[in-house]
Amino acid sequence: MRAEIPLIVDAHLDLAYNALYKQRDYRCSAYATRRKEDSRSDVCTVGLPELIRGRVGIVFATLFVEPYSRKLAPGLPAYRSEHEAHRLAMAQLDFYRRWADVDPHVRLITNQAELRAHVDAWMHPVPGERHRVGMVVLMEGADPILEPKELERWYERGVRIVGPAWDTTRYAGGTWSGGRLTRLGRALLDVMAEFNVILDVSHLSHESLYEALDAFEGQHVIASHSNPYRYVPTSRHLPDKAIARIAERGGVIGVVLYNRFLKKEWSGKKHDVTLDDVVRMIDHICQVTGSADHVGIGSDYDGGFGAEAIPRELDTVRDHIRIAEALLERGFEPQHVAQIMYGNWLRVLRGALPN
Repeated sequence: MRAEIPLIVDAHLDLAYNALYKQRDYRCSAYATRRKEDSRSDVCTVGLPELIRGRVGIVFATLFVEPYSRKLAPGLPAYRSEHEAHRLAMAQLDFYRRWADVDPHVRLITNQAELRAHVDAWMHPVPGERHRVGMVVLMEGADPILEPKELERWYERGVRIVGPAWDTTRYAGGTWSGGRLTRLGRALLDVMAEFNVILDVSHLSHESLYEALDAFEGQHVIASHSNPYRYVPTSRHLPDKAIARIAERGGVIGVVLYNRFLKKEWSGKKHDVTLDDVVRMIDHICQVTGSADHVGIGSDYDGGFGAEAIPRELDTVRDHIRIAEALLERGFEPQHVAQIMYGNWLRVLRGALPN
């Protein structure tokens, strides 16, 4: 069933990390990158042509730096101190700013006027005019923030979403090492609330997650890329209680399109996970929250996995539209599919971005 979706929002892409440290030129097609890399794993899924042709017009573009203790691969930068984390993340933020300055097909979205103009261009395209991809900057793991009050500097430079942890940071317990929200973390949440920064609870330990939801007095909470714990019961995912609490705050949860996060006992073979598994995750969040108001897509494409590890029907980010088509085929109403594919994330941004 064909889906008439003018715009798709993807709430989690590690663009700067891959561009700077894996030398992926995201101005090029994902297929050009594949030919260059010629690899059977971490097969590239993202390129500017695929984003535009797939109508993925807004992405949450991350600042992601790895702690040395969790270093994923040799030869890639990792930090041992907050000062190293600060330097690495600032280089990624500078990358996004330079990219937007020189490329007419991308833009940073930092305020309401930029968001309105960008969304309007996708909703009411001008014949012959090529679309642009808008990037909202998300810091994944807050160790680059030297101290809570320094968040103001990051905000002035365009950061609009902060996740306090990836693994455990000075601010909060993370996915693998665990731990509680720290005193410094509570102070960071206070500054985030002051600047109306969106809190991203993905990658928080369950203990830190509940503490953060209790302590955060800001208006906007999301989980940019997390799946229901019920189907993949690890600390990386959200118990039903957490899903309900995020919904009570008006938040949105982005479903991750990684096969290991979609099926508990994934075989390692691409074809063993399908869009039925994606729909199951989306539907579960809808059932727990009582509506389609609190779920979206947060693919995490190229986030340590590639095309070999995403559902059978998907190959690049251009195929996100197939998720909308699958939802329609499984009985979701068109207006609810529109919410899931873009409307819910736009609601959060319209509430959080400054005038």
